Amino acid sequence: MDALRRGIARLNGWLLPWHCLLCGDAGVSGMDLCAACAAELPRNSQCCQRCALPLPLSAPLCGRCQRKAPPWNAAWAPFRYAWPLDRLETRFKFSRELAAGRVLAQMWRQQAAPTALPQLILPVPLHVRRLRERGYNQALELARPLARALNIPCRHDLLRRARPTDAQTGLDARMRRRNLRNAFALRAGASLPPHVAVLDDVFTTGATLGECTRVLKRAGVARVDVWALARAPGHAR
Repeated sequence: MDALRRGIARLNGWLLPWHCLLCGDAGVSGMDLCAACAAELPRNSQCCQRCALPLPLSAPLCGRCQRKAPPWNAAWAPFRYAWPLDRLETRFKFSRELAAGRVLAQMWRQQAAPTALPQLILPVPLHVRRLRERGYNQALELARPLARALNIPCRHDLLRRARPTDAQTGLDARMRRRNLRNAFALRAGASLPPHVAVLDDVFTTGATLGECTRVLKRAGVARVDVWALARAPGHAR
């Protein structure tokens, strides 16, 4: 199957040459991103291991996590939410540019994964109304190729959005938590392994990921990690 995908990618590259979605130059490595722009994507190589907050030096716990530990056990966000990644993410999430999403998924797969991998990946769900409006769940579009690359099952039908919520953009941390209270639920009879990762596109305050984590831990999951493509710096939980 992987050989077939590589063959299709080579054929597509011959028929429709790859071009960089950021600067317009020729793409490399079978994706719509040039080497220079790929190098410009801001890596989150020094961060808090518990919440992935960017730091001057990596640490097991940042000051915020020392004061109040988050509900999840560990976090992985290989990029920082900054230029030019934020441009690709905005086009993917709000402008229906799935090509931008494919580039982001490819870049994520190239990053070193955590040593302790989960037994299941659960993308943060959209409410059916929002899903109908957007046409796709951006978290699921990122989760599927990553799960294949890591050989981890990915399920989009176990964690569900129990009620519609207001858009989180523009809300502070407290309002985000209030907005998401009781917003998620597990499917009746869902069977979950002891170690699960909840995946989203961007980790801002952690309100969404925290609420999903609480639902899973109440259901008996022993360890919940939170994964996101990018971590927004400087936001209080």
